[in-house]
Amino acid sequence: MATVVDLFTYPVKGCAGTPLDSTHLTPAGLAHDRSFMVVSTDGVYRTQRRDPRLALVRPTISADGGRLTLASAERGSGDGGGGGRGGEDELHLDVTTSAPRRDVDLFGATFQGIDQGEEAAAWLSDFLGVPSRLVRVPPEHDRKTDGLTPGTSGYADSSAVHLLSRASLTHLHARMAGRGAPPLAMDRFRPNIVIDRQPEERHGEDWASAPHAEDRIRRMTIGAVGLGYAKLAVRCAVTLVDQEAGARGGPEPLRTLADYRRAPGGGVVFGAKFSVVRPGKLSVGDEVAVEEWGEAEA
Repeated sequence: MATVVDLFTYPVKGCAGTPLDSTHLTPAGLAHDRSFMVVSTDGVYRTQRRDPRLALVRPTISADGGRLTLASAERGSGDGGGGGRGGEDELHLDVTTSAPRRDVDLFGATFQGIDQGEEAAAWLSDFLGVPSRLVRVPPEHDRKTDGLTPGTSGYADSSAVHLLSRASLTHLHARMAGRGAPPLAMDRFRPNIVIDRQPEERHGEDWASAPHAEDRIRRMTIGAVGLGYAKLAVRCAVTLVDQEAGARGGPEPLRTLADYRRAPGGGVVFGAKFSVVRPGKLSVGDEVAVEEWGEAEA
């Protein structure tokens, strides 16, 4: 058996995650996950691939989704070397779902977004140093995601839930150490759910001890919720961004992952994406029960 050891939601796509003790898992993922997105004035999505300073924006959202706070992770005065705001200023925003919809672009696909107004646009434009707007997923959003188990999601890259095991990260660190590279924080990979073997099993062998066991899970129950495997998580340049600095930090982990985690269709993979097949409450400490296994794809 394994348990959930960390939960993270990312209210604003590309910005910092919010750690949780418990939350509600909706059909589109953890409550409020990627329900907002920063876009250019033309409506094209912004992510850390081109705008790494997004990592320094710390969003928090009220339980009902009606109040969003954007805070700067920078401390002290000045612009932190990247342009935009410094200090600890915050923006408190009443979320609107009634404003006009506008077209937004996410990986070339067109969706709708509800613009959150001039104050949010000014705050983000100032902080990022490029003209930006903030949009919210409309209530009628009906995006379909692909993979072995289809599902839905907000503005996530693909499937609703990204799951990663500590065993996989430990194995990566061991390989990186062989190159003399230091370990990386889990937040480089921006998971929603992190699992680990139960403490009493740490001296024995179990499936959660094996790196990349999550790749082979096809159906699982975590507490009261059910997840179905969609696909492997293909990694991109976001993993190169130091989430504390809001800037690229070197060639790892992609350099090492390329040695042993190449997907058949190209790219490197680390972690797995899942669709929600049974919503419900999800908490740190919940047990993970695998109901169906499959063959690893990488």
